[in-house]
Amino acid sequence: KKQDMRYGENPLQSAAFYSEVIPCENALTQAEQLNGKALSYNNINDTAAAIELLKEFGEPTCVAVKHANPCGVASADTISEAYIKAYNSDPVSIFGGIIALNRTVDKATAEEMVKIFLEVIVAPDYTDDAIAVLSKKANLRVLKLAKIAQPNNKDSYDFKKVNGGLLLQTPDVVLLDDIKTVTQKAPDERAIDNMVFGMKVVKHCKSNAIVIVDDKTTLGIGVGQTNRIWATKQAVEHCINGCEGATLCSDAFFPFSDCVEFAAQSGITNIVQPGGSLRDQESIDACNRLGIAMTFTGVRHFKH
Repeated sequence: KKQDMRYGENPLQSAAFYSEVIPCENALTQAEQLNGKALSYNNINDTAAAIELLKEFGEPTCVAVKHANPCGVASADTISEAYIKAYNSDPVSIFGGIIALNRTVDKATAEEMVKIFLEVIVAPDYTDDAIAVLSKKANLRVLKLAKIAQPNNKDSYDFKKVNGGLLLQTPDVVLLDDIKTVTQKAPDERAIDNMVFGMKVVKHCKSNAIVIVDDKTTLGIGVGQTNRIWATKQAVEHCINGCEGATLCSDAFFPFSDCVEFAAQSGITNIVQPGGSLRDQESIDACNRLGIAMTFTGVRHFKH
């Protein structure tokens, strides 16, 4: 046992945090807390989700998470620029959220982050100037995890407790497999970069999930919907500055062409999805009619 908690997911629930006996260098259990209050149950759950998504990226990247789902993700030349892009993608949802970064946090980045209320910041390191800025917020939880971006062991297992039993599975470690363009229009180089970026994000969103991206930045995220068109509409609605020319990424196939048609109305020009529906051709035909490039990846990324 690492920690007893004030309460669990809700105040009426008791809770505690346990660490595996064999240490895992890239896990939240190995983080050093430099500032702030003790981590809560929800802090730990959300921060762990942010760290797992961050591991998908090698370039400077910022991941913002709220209620275990990404609400803003961006890659850039510097970590400061990545944070600003992630923030601007959804400045409403990031409030009270979790921030994970894969580069040392400098003073400029820290000064941007303290402008709003955040629950947790986790990064591989911080400059002394950055710590001085962040520590002015006494309750802000600041965590240092040196191996934050280290990939997971592919031989590990995921566990999920259900009443009376335990589900066990190997981790979802394959991003793309049999990539092929299935439409008359092919994605350009920018769209391909966004396609790969977006699939990394949608892989970590609760299903059904749609993520709209451009310039290696999330524009709109639709998560946890009971049908795919609702996830698509939610993602489009969250595109603050519109999604003209953007790339739409889906965690699973389109059962109907309605998502394609709605995406076209919204200005989206590129779609990437696993494929595999009995009605794939309907979506392909709709893309050809509407001038959209569609790519199949051959890999589904359900997350429940």
